[in-house]
Amino acid sequence: MRAIFFDEDDAQAVVARLRADGFEARVERERLSGEDDDEDHPWAVVSDAPAFMLEVLVDTHDGWLDEGEEQPPPTPPLDLPTAPRRVKRPDLG
Repeated sequence: MRAIFFDEDDAQAVVARLRADGFEARVERERLSGEDDDEDHPWAVVSDAPAFMLEVLVDTHDGWLDEGEEQPPPTPPLDLPTAPRRVKRPDLG
């Protein structure tokens, strides 16, 4: 889960709170597409804290929660035949 903040102080405060509560948390600079100025990039807090806890901190510090897109599980490979099947004359094959 990632929480996004525009103010570095808010991001650092959220990280300090999460670490004090026993969760792993770090601050990263979030690079949004189309942003050229480094000063305009928001700050991302990446943590293993539960979503409801991050949601409360995001509301308190005026940020938003980036839940990301969940990837579907990979599909197993198909079991394909090695040769064509004879449908009309099974005695030939």
